[in-house]
Amino acid sequence: MTTIYFIRHAEPLRSADSIYNDRTYPLSQKGLADRFLVTEYLLDKNIDIVLSSPFKRAVDTISDFAGKIGCEIELIEDFRERAISNDWIDDFKGFAKKQWADFTYKLDGGESLSEVQERNVCKLHDVLARYKEKNIVIGTHGQALSLILNHYDDAFGFDDFMEMAHIMPWVVKMDFNECDCIRIEKIDLFKQYTK
Repeated sequence: MTTIYFIRHAEPLRSADSIYNDRTYPLSQKGLADRFLVTEYLLDKNIDIVLSSPFKRAVDTISDFAGKIGCEIELIEDFRERAISNDWIDDFKGFAKKQWADFTYKLDGGESLSEVQERNVCKLHDVLARYKEKNIVIGTHGQALSLILNHYDDAFGFDDFMEMAHIMPWVVKMDFNECDCIRIEKIDLFKQYTK
């Protein structure tokens, strides 16, 4: 069995120019503090491999943990978040709802959900083939992770995406037999560690 801990990044420091530097904008002060919840959760999980989207907020969320266990983070381009548009989106919820209703819908300069899902799942299968029987951490993003969940459980849809949209960081543990997902567990670190 291969176990993957998907870590949706901690709270980023968003600004109106985020669409122009989506790869590089940092974690907020809250996000920097909350990443230690990720470290605390993962320390006893016997992690063998640490992978991440190349986006700064994903890497920074798991970097404290990787440093604690002396593991280098392997950056994987195909685990990046979806490209939305060349322009700022005022009604993000409306846009997201359209995309979840039609996986082929996209704006100029953006990606459709089917494109994002295909590249994330394809790369996940590659990881599962390369690292059989390992415990793996993958630093990721809300939309990318939601589409992986939707691939293995098509009941996961727009309402589920919106429910987790403000949970940062968020952990999803998935157990695999080859490429077959045999168990999904969603972990709320705030309930577990901030009592």
